[in-house]
Amino acid sequence: MISKRKLSLSEDKESLTEDASEARKQPLSKKTKKSHVHNEVEENDNVFVKFLKASGITLKTGESQNQLAVDQIVFQKKLFQTLRKHPSYPTIIEEFVSGLESYIENQDSFRSCLLSCERLQDEETRCGDESSILFEKLPEFLFEKVNSDGISMPRLIINQLKWLDRVVDSKDLTTKIMQLISVAPLCLQHDFVISLPEILGDSQHADVGKELSDLLTENTLLTVPILDVLSSLQLESKLLTKVRQLVMGKLSSVSLDDLPVIIKFILHSITPTDALEVISELREKLDLQHCILPSQFQVSLSRLRNKGQTSFSGNQENSGQDCVTLLFDVIKSAIRYEKIISEAWIKAIERTPSEGEHKIFDLAMLLIIYSTNTQTKKYIERVLRNKIRSGCFEEDLLQGTFYIHYLVLKDVCPSILSLAQSLLNSLDQSIILFGSLLYRYSFMFFDTYCQQEVIGALVTHVCSGNEVEVDAALDVLLELVVVSPSAMRLNAVFVKGILDYLDNMSPQQIRKLFCILSTLAFSKEHEASSHIQDDMHLVIRKQLSSTVFKYKLIGIIGAVTMAGIMAADRYVSSNLTPGSGELSSEQCTQVISLLQLVHSCSEQSPQASGLYYDEFANLIHGRRLAPEALEWLGQTIFNDFQDAFVVDACVVPEGDYPFPVKALYGLEDYDSCDGIVINLLPLLFSQNFVKDGSTLTSQESDQKLVSPLCLAPYFRLLRLCVDRQHNGSLEEIDGLLDCPLFLTDLEPGERLQSMSVKERSFLCSLIFLTLNWFREVVNAFCRQKLPEMKGKVLTRLKHIVELQQLLEKHLAVTPDYVPPLANFDLETLEVTPHTSTAVSAKIRMQGKTGGKKRKADGGKTSSPDVLSKEDSSECDPTLAERSQQEKEFKGKEEKTSVSLQNYHAFFRELDIEVFSILRCGLVTRFILDTEMHTEAAEVVQLQPPELLFLLEDLAQKLDNMLTPVTRRVPFLKSKGNRNIGFSHLHQRSASEIAFRVVQLLNPMCNHLENIHNYFQCLTAENHGVVDGPGIKGQECHIMSSCYLRLLQIFHGLFWTCITHGFRHICNTCDGGFFIFLLSLYRQSFHYLQNFHASIPSFHCALYLIRLLMIILEKSTASTENKRQIASLAKQFLCRVWPNGEKERSSIPNDQLQALLGIYLEHTDSVLKAIEEIAGVGVPELINSPKEASSSTFPTLTWTTFVIFFRVMMAELEKTVKGLQAGTAADSQQIHEEKLLYWNMAVRDFSILINLIKVFDSRPVLFACLKYGRLFVEAFLKQCMPLLDFSFRKHRKDVLSLLEAFQLSTRLLHHLCGHSKIRQDTKLTKHVPLLKKTLELLVCRVKAMLILNNCREAFWLGNLKNRDLQGEEIISQNSQESTANESEGETSFQVSESQGAEVRAGLLLPKFIITSFCGHLYSL
Repeated sequence: MISKRKLSLSEDKESLTEDASEARKQPLSKKTKKSHVHNEVEENDNVFVKFLKASGITLKTGESQNQLAVDQIVFQKKLFQTLRKHPSYPTIIEEFVSGLESYIENQDSFRSCLLSCERLQDEETRCGDESSILFEKLPEFLFEKVNSDGISMPRLIINQLKWLDRVVDSKDLTTKIMQLISVAPLCLQHDFVISLPEILGDSQHADVGKELSDLLTENTLLTVPILDVLSSLQLESKLLTKVRQLVMGKLSSVSLDDLPVIIKFILHSITPTDALEVISELREKLDLQHCILPSQFQVSLSRLRNKGQTSFSGNQENSGQDCVTLLFDVIKSAIRYEKIISEAWIKAIERTPSEGEHKIFDLAMLLIIYSTNTQTKKYIERVLRNKIRSGCFEEDLLQGTFYIHYLVLKDVCPSILSLAQSLLNSLDQSIILFGSLLYRYSFMFFDTYCQQEVIGALVTHVCSGNEVEVDAALDVLLELVVVSPSAMRLNAVFVKGILDYLDNMSPQQIRKLFCILSTLAFSKEHEASSHIQDDMHLVIRKQLSSTVFKYKLIGIIGAVTMAGIMAADRYVSSNLTPGSGELSSEQCTQVISLLQLVHSCSEQSPQASGLYYDEFANLIHGRRLAPEALEWLGQTIFNDFQDAFVVDACVVPEGDYPFPVKALYGLEDYDSCDGIVINLLPLLFSQNFVKDGSTLTSQESDQKLVSPLCLAPYFRLLRLCVDRQHNGSLEEIDGLLDCPLFLTDLEPGERLQSMSVKERSFLCSLIFLTLNWFREVVNAFCRQKLPEMKGKVLTRLKHIVELQQLLEKHLAVTPDYVPPLANFDLETLEVTPHTSTAVSAKIRMQGKTGGKKRKADGGKTSSPDVLSKEDSSECDPTLAERSQQEKEFKGKEEKTSVSLQNYHAFFRELDIEVFSILRCGLVTRFILDTEMHTEAAEVVQLQPPELLFLLEDLAQKLDNMLTPVTRRVPFLKSKGNRNIGFSHLHQRSASEIAFRVVQLLNPMCNHLENIHNYFQCLTAENHGVVDGPGIKGQECHIMSSCYLRLLQIFHGLFWTCITHGFRHICNTCDGGFFIFLLSLYRQSFHYLQNFHASIPSFHCALYLIRLLMIILEKSTASTENKRQIASLAKQFLCRVWPNGEKERSSIPNDQLQALLGIYLEHTDSVLKAIEEIAGVGVPELINSPKEASSSTFPTLTWTTFVIFFRVMMAELEKTVKGLQAGTAADSQQIHEEKLLYWNMAVRDFSILINLIKVFDSRPVLFACLKYGRLFVEAFLKQCMPLLDFSFRKHRKDVLSLLEAFQLSTRLLHHLCGHSKIRQDTKLTKHVPLLKKTLELLVCRVKAMLILNNCREAFWLGNLKNRDLQGEEIISQNSQESTANESEGETSFQVSESQGAEVRAGLLLPKFIITSFCGHLYSL
């Protein structure tokens, strides 16, 4: 059976087979040495021994090794020649084999033949053997135990079969091996199966594969070796698919040890056609979370969530981690060399819709593929961003991924950091949070080297200057300092390097940085952090003593932050037992000395003092100061405030003041002189207001400098200190709530115009300071529960509104006035108020005929039709029109109006607690006499002006905190303007702000219902007349503004809660609130829908629609609610709205565009809606006067037509573009439905295009050129394939469709000529693309006719250029042409037998048509 035998070869003393262990080699080496000593030679004289000896092998007896004296090849050649040249050949071969059989009957001799020979010439050899003899000997050893030396005879025998040079009867050999496998013990079956690829020839792979697949179903214990072998054989795809399906069904029940081999086989058997299907099934059934105990997993998650774990040690006791690592190595190898596997895996994850279907393994796989396959990085980033936005990948999933697969992810740490860097450079807050978590968990779970890389990456982000990146990176560092202080302390030197980049940081970022460094410096291990403490003290002292005012302010922020860390209330922050977190006397002394240093360095500058008071107040407000540290503060602050700003009511101010001094705005009338007064006007007069950083001068060098700028911040510090020391009671300072101020008459009347600029500026400053005092008073006492206190707070709120109205009058006649500072952050150093006059405002209003695309009030919901900047620029008035408007308004400066929104940075900030006033109903306030008896009772309630004031401020706060930044700040532009005036707000998290506003939903709904009832009654009184009495009154305007602000607040809050998942923002809420949230989806839509009848303005209508759209996203009855939104939008478009000033429309263009887009997006049939507007509303407009509007759609006027036209063209193109192109395999009914749909679309397109004959303004023509080309392109891609296979069965329908479309394309051609005649570059730049598209359409129609054997129906002619009215455009070429030339046209004719004829005017120059047709037809 065997024609040639090959001796075994071993180069490195591997005397046993590959399965033998190193432990089994050791006894053999000793016996080898022993054989050299005895050297007993076999003396048998049979042919077998003689021939071997003559060829170079000396056989030994006993356990000695046989010796090979010549090279292995030489031995084989000698033995072969000896047998061939023997006289009795081939009979000598049988004698030689019989000698072999007799020789190996001795077990020791047989064993020696199987083992390697002793090398005498640096070459080891194994004895050759006949395979049939080996198979006969093998059953003798199948069930024997392993010898004492650890050598298995069956393994040695099967190992010899691997070295056969040539197999004569491979089929017989295969049969014997498979029979042997079927009877062998399990342990040997595994070895025999593994050896098959090295024994079998290629021709036997298919047969063995079938037998192994059958064996796989019979014996599941051999699954791993069988799959391992099948991966190495060349098998048919059908067989591999069958085995893969069998294995896939058992995947969920296999042990973790067998998983790597099984996954390797599955990935090996994947083909490009079934890759996505296999991977999708694999990810569904493969779940590696069972490799860790659930209890241990939950304990770890709770530790991480509670931040009780300093750093993950990496010594997780889990035996399955090695198998998991091996599994990922298999997957890495597959995705590295098979592109289809990586792409299919990403697509499978991308197509998983819901959050609950995603597993930890999905996120791990994305990270692995991201690090392994560099070509898919952009694709993976896009998938990750989409999944994060949709809420599928959240913190719990990422946390579990790191916890289970941290050993695998540690190897790809650089790629994870690269991904985190990319995610952090985003504008979406959810994506930024995910990138921050990647940094955080990488630091917590990986080793020291990776931790250093994480810190380096975060420091790079901080130093980048990008505000979003800086905030996110500092937040991560702040969390890591708390969670892993010991590990962070090792990297403190990198964090200290950020101190060199303080110039570009905002105040809040500076606070975070100093909080990080101070926490590292003053943690429990003071000795280990002493060098950090020294550096911190050195930096702060240097900044406080700097002559550059900006650095002094930075030093104040850093010093107060460090003092807060040094004197932190450890009992509150760490839940310690009373007394265990108390400060030592040494620590108290350090804190007090540091605060005294700050006070001494800032007392000569009002701005520095104000910043110091505000920073100190924020420290107390956050309960970050221990009671011991408050003792020194409480002893001095009350007396200092009283000495500086409070005087007795009986003391009459003396001095040469420009205005008479009066005690105004007092809430109590006392006959005695026991009252107190805020000494505001004398302080303002006596002190010189100076700009940033300058010091105040005093007549006496030893007199303490007092600035009225510090009144509000000092009072804030005082009331927070009292509130903290007395557990919320402000009884000690409640006299400041109702005490008057020394002012003058702030309503001068006609005298205001005759005052000097200095006097008017003085009065403006006095009003600003009074307003800021009242704002801080409201901040202080808004949470008091007594009705008397609530009444006084409401009165102070009324005073604020009255003073703001007075301030507008004063500012209107005081140009270039700069108010006194109220917020003392670095961002306000160079802030100047943006003043705008009514003239410029009116010019801008008239200039916005089309309206530039602006961010829609908070940017939370973009318009459905996002138009380009180019489109909107078409609607702006020309420069000539602007200059004409300026001339019209020249000389009207006396009517200048001022908006206080431009002075927002110069008002003190209202705390979020102030909005609890919205809960107030009717409050009874008692007026007492001198003997403290009730003299009268006054009922006070929240009036509309005060309600509007609160709602406007709340809307601004929500917009700043909950609305993400939708665009990047340009280079070298101001980065902090958006946050100016919200310093105290940014001391809190967005979740806390959202939670507090949610608690106000009930009172805000009550106010909304009251306003709704007001407008319902007003409409009933006016009998439904839009411009009836009272509609344009001041009260109605205020109520309308309140309506709008409430809808804006609801919109911002609901958008944040629903879009980004409210359970993450308000995770501290109780379960009852979440039940309310679930019911909100079902009931709030209908609740808010009921307000549509009382909507007072178009802006309110738009916000109501947007609010309903947000709720629609989570609503269960989405289809029904979508129809209701479309119905409401149509009602608003068909409603007559009150006009603005001088009968101008009060509907801004961007709002009309947004509402019309919403209507067309949500309606059931876009084509019918467009046909109704263009076919009914526009003809009504054409037949009406220029100042009138459509009777069906009152919002459609000659001014707003361009908005309607542009939106309808855009939605029409969007609709047909989304229609799937038909295929020949579709049913006849589907073809007919699509032909009908395209007929309607072409009819709408024709109606809209023909409107340019009447409305020929540049914005209309611009929209026609742009969207007309896009519609023709969609017709080419979506409709022409349908016409290709519908022409034969629906010839008349197809020809009528082309005939109708021909009329529109001819008009588009005329529009191209009209644009060139007008020489308008805005229009002509669209002409080449449109003409090219029309040329392609002609070529495509000819190709369709050729496909249907109607080539003769296509003929060609020349088309003359005409304008919109059809008049021929005379050019040089046309003048030279003969009179016989007439208008040519491209037509499609069908023979009479076919019974149809159609003419289509897709008319273009003949030479262009010919070249395009030839090129297209060749394709």
